[in-house]
Amino acid sequence: MFGKRSLTDAPNTAPSAPVGAAPAQRVQAAVGAKPAAPAPAPRPPAAPPVQTPASRLQPSAEATATPEFRSEAYYRVKSTIFNALIETIDLTQLAQLDSESARDEIRDIVAEIISIKNVVMSITEQESLLDDICNDVLGYGPLEPLLARDDIADIMVNGANAVFIEVSGKISKTGIRFRDNGQLMNICQRIVSQVGRRVDESSPICDARLPDGSRVNVIVPPLAIDGPTLTIRKFKKDKLKLSNLVEFGSISPSGAKILQIIGACRCNVLISGGTGSGKTTLLNTLTAFIDPTERVITCEDAAELQLQQPHVVRLETRPPNLEGSGQVTMRDLVKNCLRMRPERIIVGEVRGSEAFDLLQAMNTGHDGSMGTLHANTPREALSRLESMITMGGFSLPAKTIREIIVAAVDVVIQAARLRDGSRRITQITEVLGLEGETIVTQDLLTYEIQGEDQNGRITGRHRGSGVGRPRFWDRARYFGLEKELAQALDEAEAS
Repeated sequence: MFGKRSLTDAPNTAPSAPVGAAPAQRVQAAVGAKPAAPAPAPRPPAAPPVQTPASRLQPSAEATATPEFRSEAYYRVKSTIFNALIETIDLTQLAQLDSESARDEIRDIVAEIISIKNVVMSITEQESLLDDICNDVLGYGPLEPLLARDDIADIMVNGANAVFIEVSGKISKTGIRFRDNGQLMNICQRIVSQVGRRVDESSPICDARLPDGSRVNVIVPPLAIDGPTLTIRKFKKDKLKLSNLVEFGSISPSGAKILQIIGACRCNVLISGGTGSGKTTLLNTLTAFIDPTERVITCEDAAELQLQQPHVVRLETRPPNLEGSGQVTMRDLVKNCLRMRPERIIVGEVRGSEAFDLLQAMNTGHDGSMGTLHANTPREALSRLESMITMGGFSLPAKTIREIIVAAVDVVIQAARLRDGSRRITQITEVLGLEGETIVTQDLLTYEIQGEDQNGRITGRHRGSGVGRPRFWDRARYFGLEKELAQALDEAEAS
């Protein structure tokens, strides 16, 4: 079925195999080996290969020790077998098969190539090679073993030969590499095309996502000097809950209760933090306390929020097409939300003039709306919000903009990644009002660093500031949560 080369275009004088021939016949025709007698069945993928002293490719002992560390010999063997595979199969016909059938077909042919080329491999090594080549043809190539690991937070590919990962807040280099920048570029194209986007010289920057919601950023030459650069922010397969953040020490039990009440009583929330501080994770956990009957609309550059409510509408921006038209910006989405009868609007990341439309929505009856932005403190977050509105071309006095912010935002939650790689919610701050032209805030909860343990991990505690009744007390009372809020504040102060 998959034979694609004829005698006239084959690289040697070996007779070509007929279409639909057994894998052994097709492989022998493609690699120039002497045809063998027809076999009743293809060789099983795990069968030990034939060994011939005069002609063999042999990877070193550590070639397939782990999926992340391969030797040069391993990559030479893989390249030889991969090239023979490409000469043997018809990728167009392969694409018509389902994933399992295509993988089985590839494994059968690769096993025959290994046998014909007399590659000396153990069964374990052969299985690893088969998986790698299947991933190259059908999946995300060398990235597959990294994507399968649930302990990795970020995958950073800086060209074909430099792949880094972040585990437990620490970045380290892996031994994984791509065949060349061409293969890396093909993988990038495969990822972004799944969400209807493209990346090339005319459009060298692209945001996309994987099927599991993991966020992807791609930047390619000529902007990326050393080859395509791919960054993947992975999400855990099991969605984190607020109770998990308590287990990790990111927030205290009393602090978690305060956050739960903030989410349930429809406070307008901004989540502030630096890159990799856990803003999106925290936003996901807060949305768990939204009432299932509410209509929630999310707006994102690359859809990654994982809301569990039954009534959720997910919107995603769109880049311009080849002619430079058809772009849909975040502001377009937020403005359109107001026509969709939302009860809550959630913006994945506020970074531009859409800040004004989000504040307008918060001020016009869409309580409980949420968004994230990059800032180092709650006060800086409010200043950034003001700056984004100003840069959006709105010619409003500074005091007017601050009045809009104060009327819209109830709580700012600050997330941070500490120097040991741990993530903490460092402040829960409410916006009180305006005194003159200054926005007044007060902390409900702060994180105090106390030192380091013997393993170099930062130790500290979350402590309440002793606020008796926060500004959103009446809102909590309206939802029947004032007693729980008072108890949580008392416990936070006593901790």
